[in-house]
Amino acid sequence: MRVATWNVNSIRARAARVTDWLQRADIDVLGMQEIKCRDDQFPHEAFAAAGYEVETHGYNQWNGVAFASRIGFDAVARDFPGMPGFGKPLPDGSLPLEARAMAVTCGGVRLWSLYVPNGRELDNPHYPYKLEWLARLADDTRSTLAADSTTPLALMGDWNIAPLDADVWDPAVFEGATHVSAPERAAFAAFESLGLADVVRPLVPTGYTYWDYKQLRFPRNEGMRIDFVLGSPAFVDLVTGAEIVRAERKGEAPSDHVPVVVEIDTDSPLDDDRPMIF
Repeated sequence: MRVATWNVNSIRARAARVTDWLQRADIDVLGMQEIKCRDDQFPHEAFAAAGYEVETHGYNQWNGVAFASRIGFDAVARDFPGMPGFGKPLPDGSLPLEARAMAVTCGGVRLWSLYVPNGRELDNPHYPYKLEWLARLADDTRSTLAADSTTPLALMGDWNIAPLDADVWDPAVFEGATHVSAPERAAFAAFESLGLADVVRPLVPTGYTYWDYKQLRFPRNEGMRIDFVLGSPAFVDLVTGAEIVRAERKGEAPSDHVPVVVEIDTDSPLDDDRPMIF
C-alpha cells in the first residue's frame, strides 16, 4: 500500500495536478492539507473520475484537511479530543476549532492528516496556540497507543517544524524565528518519546519538502523539511520504502510543498529483509 501526505495549498487550484500525480505515482491513500475550501467546494468529481473516494474537513478559504483513497474508508474522524481552538470566542466562551486534523482507517491502517498551526512569530498569539495544539495532539496519541498498540498508526502532514538544523537551508536565517525554536522542537520530540518514529528520514536522509515562492527559493534549493510521517512501532514494521517527490515542486502552478510517500506492506508477514527504521 502506498500512502502519501501533501500540503496542496488550495485543492481547487491544483485538482488536475493532484489527481494526475495520484495515478502516475500509484498512490492508494493521500492525506492533504491546506485544501482551502468548504466541503461542498471540494472538486469531488475530479477525484471520482480518477478512481478515488474523498473525505474532507474544511470550513472556508483557510486551512482544511482531506483524504483521497482508492481502497475505501473506515472510522472517519474530524478533529481530536481536546483539540484547542483559536480566534474570537463563541457565544458560549469557547474558541472556534479550525479544520486542521482528520483521521481515517484504510486497509487496517489508522492515518491522520494534520496541518499544524504555523506559529507565525514567537510573540504572536498563534505561537502558544501551536504549542498547545501539539501538546493536546500528543495527549490524544498517548491515549490511542495505550488503548491499542497493535493497529498501525501514522501521523502525517505539514508539521510546520524543522526538527533539525539540517532541515533548513541556513540555520542562521531562522535565528529567533518559529519552526526551529526550542519549544517547537521539544513538542515534535515529544511524539518520538511516545514511541513514534519518522519513517522517512532513515530511508531519505536529506531533502526538503517546502520551498517558499519568494526570492527564487526553489531554484536555489533554499528549502525546509517540515512535512513528516510519524509512525507507531506497528506502522514502522510495515514500511518498505519512502520518497520525497521533489519534482512536484516544478512545472506550472505547483504547491510550495511536495508529496511525501511511504510504501507499506500490509499483506506479507515480517521478514529479515525489511529495512530497519529506528
